[in-house]
Amino acid sequence: MDGDAPGPPRRQFGEEGGLLSYGGYLRLPELLAQQRPQSQAPDELLFITIHQVYELWFKLLLHELEGAREAMFAGELWQARHLFRRVHAVERVLIEQVDVLETMTPQDFMAFRANLAPASGFQSVQFRELEFLSGLRDERYLSSFRHISEEELARLRRRLAEPTLWDAYLTALSRRGLPVSDKEIMSSLLAVARNRGSYDDLWQLAEDLLTHDETAALWRMRHVQMVERQIGTKSGTGGSTGAPYLRGRTRLHYFPLLWELRAWL
Repeated sequence: MDGDAPGPPRRQFGEEGGLLSYGGYLRLPELLAQQRPQSQAPDELLFITIHQVYELWFKLLLHELEGAREAMFAGELWQARHLFRRVHAVERVLIEQVDVLETMTPQDFMAFRANLAPASGFQSVQFRELEFLSGLRDERYLSSFRHISEEELARLRRRLAEPTLWDAYLTALSRRGLPVSDKEIMSSLLAVARNRGSYDDLWQLAEDLLTHDETAALWRMRHVQMVERQIGTKSGTGGSTGAPYLRGRTRLHYFPLLWELRAWL
């Protein structure tokens, strides 16, 4: 009888001898020991926490973007699109996190800012990895990192040498018989845009790339506004010009041809 048929084994999660705990799995003692203010200023803990959280998100973004790149190379466009949706959601969180940092007043920041020099967000290795992977590859940044390890420098060099997201998208176009040479790429992008019946998956994937580009630009703009609100036109602790440098980068695009395409439609 059906009632006698064996069912799937039932796992008793609460009865496994305590082999793994929540804190042990997440390494919470080690994680929560990493916030070490250099002053007695109350808001320095906020500053450290926000930036450490950013680095954790950067780590996840690198993981997901690498996955999206490999999926495009493999022709698995559905998987690339799935990962880009996650990337976009994380990038929206990055933008919203600035609101938390802006609860710190300029006076509160000045209470410990001098202790930061020469440390600066300008020196974030993972952020540069994200830019290099996305297509903003600039070898000059390698000479800007004076205090990073050889392993971190090797990571940046690897990012400069490896394929970008755009390279992977061009491969996806080529797999569908579309030419991708410098002279022909705009014609191929127009073919994708004008023949959605045949190329809608490629069009939607291009839109995912553009959203990644757009949300990164929105984060850069939100970041520079926060910096101007906090320190005005003061130079950055890492030696950059501060807000003027950051504002100059708000006009950068990962995928300029996708923006140019709009003028041809």
